[in-house]
Amino acid sequence: MAAVVVYSSDYCPYCRRAEQLLKNKAVAFTRISIDGQPAARAEMVRKAGRTSVPQIWIGSSHVGGCDDLYALERAGKLDALLNA
Repeated sequence: MAAVVVYSSDYCPYCRRAEQLLKNKAVAFTRISIDGQPAARAEMVRKAGRTSVPQIWIGSSHVGGCDDLYALERAGKLDALLNA
């Protein structure tokens, strides 16, 4: 299974929703909190080019945010990406 990394915030409902989808699929992921962590936030912005959370990577592919993750799930493409 591909490594999954989620840049997240404790107060973000979209972060919780994305993380819950991954948990429901029994996907282990690394959660990087950006709360009070300017270096982690800067790293996320540098890598993703976006300032919003969550920002999700599966393997070396930047998936995007919560809506992007759910769009992959609805299209039936998430499992293939996770298992690549």
